[in-house]
Amino acid sequence: MQSSFFDALDALARSAPIRIDRPKGSAHPRFPDVTYPLDYGFLDGTTAVDGEGVDVFVGTNAGAGVTAVALTVDAGKRDVEVKVLMECTPGEIDEVFTFLSGTLLLGTTIIHR
Repeated sequence: MQSSFFDALDALARSAPIRIDRPKGSAHPRFPDVTYPLDYGFLDGTTAVDGEGVDVFVGTNAGAGVTAVALTVDAGKRDVEVKVLMECTPGEIDEVFTFLSGTLLLGTTIIHR
């Protein structure tokens, strides 16, 4: 039986510890006046296109698993990424979208589960 995208992503997220390296309210490394709206980090032991761990935002809806993904394009870095939104409420998903598209000015699409 073939898994759906979100089922496979849930399995990956369950098998990889989440490492938060930018807690909610911490400054963005390139833009010190910008703060993260949610905890942000990566899935340890995974690899994304940039060679680093798969990026993850973690919200407050404990037990919800993967609630959405954000697809981003950074034209300046010539970079495309998938960011996993874990345990996010609808409002937190909106906050991530605003942060990525409105604050960091990344081309962003959110795909809800």
